[in-house]
Amino acid sequence: MKLNATQVQQTLNQMNAQVLPEDHPSARKLSELFGDHTFFVDEGGLKVLESTEPEAAEARMGSVVSLANWNDGKFSSLKPHDPAPTGAVIALGQSKQ
Repeated sequence: MKLNATQVQQTLNQMNAQVLPEDHPSARKLSELFGDHTFFVDEGGLKVLESTEPEAAEARMGSVVSLANWNDGKFSSLKPHDPAPTGAVIALGQSKQ
């Protein structure tokens, strides 16, 4: 799921990660592989949020899903895997009525 600036900040306040900027050289390839998401990287690898409310116009909660793990201890390359829920849930705020 693609997050707006407020949702990105709310996510970063609850998750020890960095957002991958949309102009990052790998962002286009990641979107081709995994779809239109806001991508986060942390010590475990590449993560995205998936709405816990698929029918809602704007998600209020997002489940953290792991898409790739670091290939080495230098955090220089990622090894993709099947999407795996991490069990973490992020509060994104109230949906707009």
